[in-house]
Amino acid sequence: MDKETKNAIIMEHYMNPIHRGIIKDKTYKKVNANSETCIDNIDIYILFEKDKIKDIYFDGEACAISTSATSIMIKLLIGKTIEEAKEIMQEYNRMIQAKEYNTSLLQEANCYNEIYMQENRIGCATIPWKGLEKALKEYEESR
Repeated sequence: MDKETKNAIIMEHYMNPIHRGIIKDKTYKKVNANSETCIDNIDIYILFEKDKIKDIYFDGEACAISTSATSIMIKLLIGKTIEEAKEIMQEYNRMIQAKEYNTSLLQEANCYNEIYMQENRIGCATIPWKGLEKALKEYEESR
């Protein structure tokens, strides 16, 4: 993926993020993910159904990288099983750490494949995934 395509994907998901909004439905699991070093602070609302991620929304204040990473994560995960989500999360983390990873699983998220070169942006690109990890853990503990 060339730099121009990466930037276009990031800007599209920043300017027009999917599933942005506050969910008041108590059947959604709400988790917060934030940064200790900047303003990024998002709430993620996940609806689990029979060990699947049926729906995800988010809201909050975040930079272009965090917002787009959240939107792309949501697009990747809706309809996935818990195990599929964990596999995607593992491959995303491998990519962020500049390790070998399965590019076909990450689709548009591959736009962050060089984020490791900007250490200060790694946190931005991983905030929603940390929220997902927290939500998955809480969901599994509640079963």
